Amino acid sequence: MSLISQNILRKNRVNKTKREDVDVPSPLEGNENEDRKELVPDILRTKKRKKEHKEEDKQLEVEEEREMKKLENFLFGSLYDPVEFGKVGFPEESSGEEDTKQRKPVWVDEEEEKTNINISKVNRLRKLRKEEDESLISGSVYVSRLRAQHAKLNPGTEWAQLDSWSRTYSSHYGESSDEENGAVIAPGHKDVEAVDDILRTNEDLVVKSGTKLLPGLLEYSRLVDANAEDPSNGPINSVQFHCNAQLLLTAGLDRRVRFFQIDGRRNTKIQSIFLEDCPIRKASFLPDGSQVIIAGRRKFFYSFDLVKAKVDKIGPLIGREEKSLEAFEVSPDSGTIAFVGNEGYILLVSSKTKELIGTLKMNGTVRSLAFADDGRQLLSSGGDGHIYHWDLRTRTCFHKGTDEGCINGTALCASPSGALFAAGSASGIVNVYNKEEFLGGKRKPMKP
Repeated sequence: MSLISQNILRKNRVNKTKREDVDVPSPLEGNENEDRKELVPDILRTKKRKKEHKEEDKQLEVEEEREMKKLENFLFGSLYDPVEFGKVGFPEESSGEEDTKQRKPVWVDEEEEKTNINISKVNRLRKLRKEEDESLISGSVYVSRLRAQHAKLNPGTEWAQLDSWSRTYSSHYGESSDEENGAVIAPGHKDVEAVDDILRTNEDLVVKSGTKLLPGLLEYSRLVDANAEDPSNGPINSVQFHCNAQLLLTAGLDRRVRFFQIDGRRNTKIQSIFLEDCPIRKASFLPDGSQVIIAGRRKFFYSFDLVKAKVDKIGPLIGREEKSLEAFEVSPDSGTIAFVGNEGYILLVSSKTKELIGTLKMNGTVRSLAFADDGRQLLSSGGDGHIYHWDLRTRTCFHKGTDEGCINGTALCASPSGALFAAGSASGIVNVYNKEEFLGGKRKPMKP
């Protein structure tokens, strides 16, 4: 064999060994390739998950921003959007509420339009009139006015109506969220629907020139009895309000004076005073509201100090033999108390010292008293049918006049300005006089 052939054989062997080295991988290289193939899908999956998480986070952020904007607009209002009462950013639900408000009646009675009702003939229907000369109205108008009158006379069901804002908010977010968080929705907006109705029309805001006020019409509603918490066990002879508070005094023959705080709902009793030896015929606040004067058919009377909550028994009055001081009047300046005495005497007592400071004497018996001119003058009447005018500064009678048609005077009252006074008699007639004309000699009562 030549050298050339030997070299060729050697080269072929070397090439074969190289091919074998390339084609046959080692066991270590095979494991590495398999690990690489397994890691590639795992990496792709993690990347996918990260992308999905990022997208979810973005969606959550967007939803949170929307919720925050809704809450901000709900609580503080929008700075750029026009204000709309009764809407909180939920157009579907608010539109549904508007649809329910504007629903048409299911059935309409055509006979109502043809029927005419005269509301001026029946006494109980006159309250439905809007003008004094109104008489005939249609049946539909009659029904609507009856409904309005019923709603007016039977208030108190507003507590069962929810505000439109609170209904919308609770229905959108769920009632459980409010209960868990203890949230109170829009506490300042108690009657959003009423505001919305006001903005819908100006009918109730414009005063019509043709509308007339009904004369002699007094509207009222019944409230809880003033002394419902502690009723009297006998006849009540005195009822009076305090001058500067909702404080009511009641007194009667059960010998108790009760004080109630009047609010129209509960009328809470504040205090009760029991006078063991004096069935009460009259009790009255002093005009300044500091004391209560209490009297009965006794030769003494009581004074109750509201500030000190102290009861004082006064009398009998020195030099007097009256067995009853049940009739009295208090001057507007709270300085003098005038008691009706025996045989035409009027007893003047100081409200500060509770001592007798003077007496006035009429020709007949004294039945009634009334202060005038801020307490500087006193009017009196009685069994002789005359009205006396007294000057308390000089304690003299400066005028005496006959009350027309009066035999026994029973009541007197002077107006706060002192220009008028009224006199009542046992015959049931009340005469109203102009004071200047009466003092000038014209003793005819004023005609209504």
